[in-house]
Amino acid sequence: MKKKNTGKKLYIVFVAIVSILVMIIGLVATRNIGRSTYEVDREKALSQLEKMVAEIQPGTKEPTKAIVTSADRANVARELPDISTCEVVVQPTTSNYIEIYSSPEKAGSGQDGWLTQMGEEFNRSGGVTINGVQYSVLIRKVNSGEAVDYISSGKAVPDAFTPSSDMWKLMLEADGVSTEVISESMVNNQAGLCVANDVYKTLESSHGNVDMKTITDATAMGELTTGYTNPFASSSGLNLLVSILNEYGNGDIYSDAAKNGFNEFQMNVPYVALTTMQLRESAEKGTFDAFVCEYQTYINDSALSRSYKFVPYGYLHNNPLISVTKDGDKTQALKAFSDYCSSDSAKNSASQYGFNNNSDYKCNYGALTGEQLREAQTFYKENKNSSPVICVFVTDVSGSMLGAPLSELQNSLINAMQYINSNNYVGLVSYADNVNIELPIKEFDAEQQSYFKGAVQGLRASGGTATFNGVCVALDMIEKQLEKTPDATPIIFVLSDGATNTGYKLSDIEGVTKSLKVPIYTIGYNADIDALQKISDINEAACINADTDDIMYQMKMLFNSSL
Repeated sequence: MKKKNTGKKLYIVFVAIVSILVMIIGLVATRNIGRSTYEVDREKALSQLEKMVAEIQPGTKEPTKAIVTSADRANVARELPDISTCEVVVQPTTSNYIEIYSSPEKAGSGQDGWLTQMGEEFNRSGGVTINGVQYSVLIRKVNSGEAVDYISSGKAVPDAFTPSSDMWKLMLEADGVSTEVISESMVNNQAGLCVANDVYKTLESSHGNVDMKTITDATAMGELTTGYTNPFASSSGLNLLVSILNEYGNGDIYSDAAKNGFNEFQMNVPYVALTTMQLRESAEKGTFDAFVCEYQTYINDSALSRSYKFVPYGYLHNNPLISVTKDGDKTQALKAFSDYCSSDSAKNSASQYGFNNNSDYKCNYGALTGEQLREAQTFYKENKNSSPVICVFVTDVSGSMLGAPLSELQNSLINAMQYINSNNYVGLVSYADNVNIELPIKEFDAEQQSYFKGAVQGLRASGGTATFNGVCVALDMIEKQLEKTPDATPIIFVLSDGATNTGYKLSDIEGVTKSLKVPIYTIGYNADIDALQKISDINEAACINADTDDIMYQMKMLFNSSL
């Protein structure tokens, strides 16, 4: 009888243990029910990040202040590289010539080479003789916004300028530059939104007519994502900005309705791209359902025109030819070149290149002034982020950065800091063998700006290159700040030569970075650009090569679009 009771007790204990184990397994198995995959992945990523940072053991530096000067347009000339960095696509054939800055879509090669062809043919024909002097043309490929900066600042002034849109001419005049219109339109082009075929059908089914307002409304409601380019540099980006303000403001781009409409749209824009190519690559990855593009590019790309519908918007891109020279003979030579480009054969050639296909399009918005366009850019700069940005700069101070690379890093970062909005949150990390927090994250008010400049000036180079250790620490800093400002947008900038040789590898942090969805912009100084590009590709950010002479200008454009 005793043995029977003992066996019974053992059985009860066994059943109790099994029941407890089942409960534990059940709790483990069901603890994530009702939570999204993103929440679970994020929790794991944060746990992994915490362990990595504990192993790194970053140090903390005592920041020092430096005097900060305010930004003004006089700085533009210093930021711009020598004009020789912009490619000459047509060389002159005479000692006297007229220099023309042209937007890239007509002064490139292949399907972008209409004006290149016109210039070469004009020169081969002998150019033109004015008052006994023979003139040919030199054509230089310069982005429209950048060309305005060269001319307005006086850094490099050509004889003439043919931007994509006369919006840039208006801004030149607002900047006090005297101009003369030689041709109202060399060729016509049209800005548009490329909308993925399936998305277009859905919009058409739910909204009926699909136009720019349909797309921006749908973007504001979170039904699709739309991408566009920097309004400080891109004609399509600037055109979209003022078109949205016009549309929501019923023609009054200064109205509260206009600004509120843009802000609602902007809330669902993942990022503003630096180039159209970056937009294309993001669209191919599924980041954007719609993105800005010019019709001439759209129609010449079979893959693009096959996969997307083109929805025109805004002001026509009329490609004017504008004289900025005070030399009367050169102005006459420009008129001769303009006449050459307006012949029937030249027009037929332009059509073959994809221009002049928008004769039926009518813009319903009123004329703009240069002052209004500048005001729109200012509004964009101040309102592009619906919430503040949390940004950590991760700076490489390894031995390979000694000398010119570190000096360039410091100069470009100190110059570009003036384009960071003061309501954003900024911190600074440096790394070599070890990682140091040079400046904890705080709002970028006057005091933080002073500490930031002092921290950058105090950077010194030596030792190995633990790039991904620095990224881990920056991610950790951002996550801690997000607990205080949960609605903020996180960004990391890595400034490096890309030659990681110690600490964690890309493969160690890639999953964590992807799960936390923090874009990492990389800027390479004497760098392994391919290695840096892989970091930026994790969450679709841009990679910039600082070895080019225009790094200050590129960083200005990057900060204007992102910060």
